[in-house]
Amino acid sequence: MNCPELPEAQLEPWLPQGEAPLVIAGPCSAESPEQLMATAHALAAIPQVRVFRAGLWKPRTRPEGFQGVGELGLEWMQAVKAETGLLLTVEVAKPGHVEEALKAGIDILWVGARTSGNPFSMQEIADALRGTEVPVMVKNPLNPDLKLWLGALERLSQAGIRRLAAIHRGFYPYTSSRFRHDPMWEVPIELKRHCTGLPLLCDPSHISGSTTLIPGISQKALDLAMDGLMIEVHVHPSQALTDKRQQLSPAQLRQMLEQLVVRRPGHEPALQDMLAELRHQIDELDHEMLRILDRRMEIVRRIGSFKKDHGMTVLQIRRWMEIIEDRMDRGERAGLEREFLLRLLQLIHKEAIRIQTEAMEHRGD
Repeated sequence: MNCPELPEAQLEPWLPQGEAPLVIAGPCSAESPEQLMATAHALAAIPQVRVFRAGLWKPRTRPEGFQGVGELGLEWMQAVKAETGLLLTVEVAKPGHVEEALKAGIDILWVGARTSGNPFSMQEIADALRGTEVPVMVKNPLNPDLKLWLGALERLSQAGIRRLAAIHRGFYPYTSSRFRHDPMWEVPIELKRHCTGLPLLCDPSHISGSTTLIPGISQKALDLAMDGLMIEVHVHPSQALTDKRQQLSPAQLRQMLEQLVVRRPGHEPALQDMLAELRHQIDELDHEMLRILDRRMEIVRRIGSFKKDHGMTVLQIRRWMEIIEDRMDRGERAGLEREFLLRLLQLIHKEAIRIQTEAMEHRGD
């Protein structure tokens, strides 16, 4: 998997410096010039807020939902910039949106989750942006598909867009969750591993779905060295036409930002030496864990051959249930999280099933 070439990927060249963390804030939807301006003025007084966001074209699930004010909102956004000096960003979902936003002088564009997961739409947007230098931020697709997210960035890069950033906004939850969208932090971390120079922001509003969860998600994002936050803020959240449950008031945003802890990477030699010793211990434990896994899978191979020789099925559901119950109990007593234990056991069992099924297919053995 390749990362798009990003010679100007760092945020500093195309965003003004200010207090950390970088915050992009504004309402989910632009509803009226009064609502937009009142929100913007309140946000302009918060030092961390450097970019004002608002949704103009709203991709709603149901056609009767509020679809946004469209091009009319661009005039309101221009007035916001003239009065507050904040940079502007809007979501674009098709070439027409790109054309109108650029014509209105929007500083930064972002591509939403419903669009980033559609290669046809992404290519159309990339073609519309060809020859421009506007910065573009890409939210992750609804499904946790790293290749799809990376592909959206690659299409923009191939169109000549060099000022790119990614936004982590969570993924569609397939099981019950307290979050609106599952954070699945491992996916943006993997994106960062492939694209070390790519700025990565977090959208805690869409992950949380509720204002009560936004501070915790925001702190977690900063602890994971994300470069900033995109947060939905409305001057009167209870009156919002869209996503009222996840929009903070400007006062709530200010209070939250004052309480967030901004940590540093810790590149000092003395700190790195101390970490190196602890990391060495982890390395030794990992090596031992891999040796144990290798021995376990060798026994799994022998079990697969035994089952084949005696006409037994690969899946022995009673045995699998016994393993789950026993290992979960032991792991929880050792202080390990139940969700982590279940995912680990399922992954090991999946590999064991693959090995035993492979043994069944080798009938010439």
